[in-house]
Amino acid sequence: MRTQFWQQRYLERFYNPANGWMDGTSEFHALCREKIPRAGRILEIGAGATNPTSAFLASIGDLHGIDPDPDVLSNTALASASVLDSATFPFESASFDACVSNYVIEHIEDPLNHLIEIARILKPAGVYVFRTPNRFHYVAVAGWLLPHWMHDRAANRLRNLSDHAHGPHRTTYALNSRAAIERYARRVGLQVESLRYVEKEPSYGMSSPLLFLAFTAYERLVNASESLAFLRANIFAVLRKRPL
Repeated sequence: MRTQFWQQRYLERFYNPANGWMDGTSEFHALCREKIPRAGRILEIGAGATNPTSAFLASIGDLHGIDPDPDVLSNTALASASVLDSATFPFESASFDACVSNYVIEHIEDPLNHLIEIARILKPAGVYVFRTPNRFHYVAVAGWLLPHWMHDRAANRLRNLSDHAHGPHRTTYALNSRAAIERYARRVGLQVESLRYVEKEPSYGMSSPLLFLAFTAYERLVNASESLAFLRANIFAVLRKRPL
């Protein structure tokens, strides 16, 4: 009989889909499915190489992608891919029904220009759906306090990834709070249709059983009361462009 790693045993015990648990990516995809018009034209911002979110989005619409990283050109789910080399997106105004970003907002250095471009390329009543870390969660706070080289070294180890795995990109967290999202969205004429704080399984606790259990206890605590929601790991947000 094959021996299970402790990570698998703990995930099955505390975060088992058979007991009604939904992982963060599945929940984010469900939000996208709910908000994006079927067969609409979708832009994935920060699409990167082929990945599960791109594959999912391509199953519900006509998917295009942009990313500063040339790896986006290898993403097989995209109908077209562009390497972003300026602050302006290479698309006509009002040309997309939806924009999506998955763990991208935290790397944006100019949040105002980012949302200006989103508002420009969205059609009237179009949506921007994104998932991003909450800057007040312990992982984001640690990433903000530590020099990037230390964050880079620790992140893969805590997630139990190999030394050859891609480390985290530099983060700014300029648009990673409710107040910042509402403020910048208002400035560019986007409406905050929904914004939820979400805490899921502790991906940064995969290096140690004790660390996993400590982070699981934190997850149970912040999910027990809405008064503690602002301490959850991620923000799921939907911004909508006003209709004509």
